[in-house]
Amino acid sequence: MGPSATRPHRRGTTSSAKNATLRLMAFSAGMAVAVNWLVPPASARPVQRAAGKPVPSAHDVEKSRQQAKDRAADIGRTKAELAQADGELDRLNAAAESAVERYNGERLKLERSQQTYQGTLQRLSDATRKVGEAQDQLAAFAARVYQDDTGYDQVSSAISGRGGPQGFMDRAGMVEVLAGQRTAMVRHVEASKTVADVFRRQAGSALQEQTAATRDAEQAKRLAQTAVAEQQASIQRITDRKRALEKRLGEARARAARLARARERALEVKAAGRARAGLETANITRRGVSVAEAALQWLGTPYSWGGGTAAGPSLGVDQGAGIFGFDCSGLSMYAWGKAGVRLDHWTGTQWTSGPHVPVDRLRPGDLVFFATDTSNPSTIHHVGVYIGNGRMVEAPYTGARVRISSIHRSDLIGATRPAG
Repeated sequence: MGPSATRPHRRGTTSSAKNATLRLMAFSAGMAVAVNWLVPPASARPVQRAAGKPVPSAHDVEKSRQQAKDRAADIGRTKAELAQADGELDRLNAAAESAVERYNGERLKLERSQQTYQGTLQRLSDATRKVGEAQDQLAAFAARVYQDDTGYDQVSSAISGRGGPQGFMDRAGMVEVLAGQRTAMVRHVEASKTVADVFRRQAGSALQEQTAATRDAEQAKRLAQTAVAEQQASIQRITDRKRALEKRLGEARARAARLARARERALEVKAAGRARAGLETANITRRGVSVAEAALQWLGTPYSWGGGTAAGPSLGVDQGAGIFGFDCSGLSMYAWGKAGVRLDHWTGTQWTSGPHVPVDRLRPGDLVFFATDTSNPSTIHHVGVYIGNGRMVEAPYTGARVRISSIHRSDLIGATRPAG
């Protein structure tokens, strides 16, 4: 499906990218044939073989379903339990995604506050230097007055100064000028001190903001860690429960589930092929096509909390530190970066990165967003890249992989077409 986690960050040349696309389309076409081969029409009942084993016919599938229907009461109970478990997992997925995206936002705010603080410190340093220069000028002025005997002790200057009374009279004309210069220098020193004091207060305020941003980022990180840990525990608990329920349903039910999963995987590959073919022929902007194609290239890549750069998948942070992949906003940032549009690694600013688009006017490449409260954009917790036909490419949650999914969910809040 998509590149594995061991592939390099950067894609190849344009020629190699086109070759890769052609290979994927050929592979998708082959998989489409395989789907038709695995699931023949209901009227056809030949027993085919694959790798030395019979491939179940449509009759076999129907027979296994009938066996499952014979245990309708048990199936009803297990479906109810699975629905409850899946609902709990959806809630935890949204909570974990929301916490991770809040951390991404707080981390961005922290970076900006650090830049502001460093800039203010530089301005304070410059202002302090100017105060020192002004003070040095004032000291030099005082020394000059002393050396020239142009002080304000007029009696001693007239009697004992250079040139006697006549020298004093010659120097007296300079006193008024020098006095004016001294007043201007004193004012310059005071003004420089005032500017330095302003920047000193600004630096203190910037430091407080940076400290608060650091505290908020750490709190968001702890919340995200807790949410992801709860999500992972729930995934394990639900997985164990599903296994137990499948065992209780018996061999017939398990066989039907395996067939359904196989068909689902094959249909996803086929859907990817159709999406690529549609992108080649649709009358849409080339930039949106390139965004959708960039996202489709990474199907199957692991979800990694904090993972993804403008160059491709990367090691994430915290629980994603050992996972080479993408989180949801990392994937959308990468895809739009390939089209020359720079986005932040945060759903908060990606939501406001361009005009909002009605769902019935979506084009490939548009970003679709999901929120815990669809009337409040501040609760957005997830983003996907639209590829057409009501489907998107998404990095869903920790433990999953980049996949194609439907956008039609109850938590869909809207879409944005980034501008750049």
